[in-house]
Amino acid sequence: MMATVVLGIAAAGVLLPFTGGAAVRAEGTRRTLAAKLAADLVEQIISIPFEELEQIIADPGDGSYVDYVIEEQGHVKDAGGTEFTDPSYANFSRTATCEYVYMPQESEAADPRFILVTVRVYYSGRPIATANRLVGK
Repeated sequence: MMATVVLGIAAAGVLLPFTGGAAVRAEGTRRTLAAKLAADLVEQIISIPFEELEQIIADPGDGSYVDYVIEEQGHVKDAGGTEFTDPSYANFSRTATCEYVYMPQESEAADPRFILVTVRVYYSGRPIATANRLVGK
């Protein structure tokens, strides 16, 4: 009986580093894919001319913020608008927001010259990557 317990402990001690390494590798793969998804969506948004991007930004009352894109979990799309079908994308979701940014020397009464694009990528509802880009006139 004692030998079985000792054997179980020894086996766990040998296998634990391998299972831990596999988990770290999977997390690294997810983060790499999330960074790619964030960068791709930022590139799609900044390819829109500044004037059109301004029209996309709605005025919900405070005049500065809008959700531009929300892609639900399992429905992340490529640049062509086609959903990814690979199972590795199944747990990812993305949101993108655009907001006006005023420089310290500008007053908020003037037309803004910059828009901050922020893309957040989630894996199973947990934030995993964020990408920001400042777009100017």
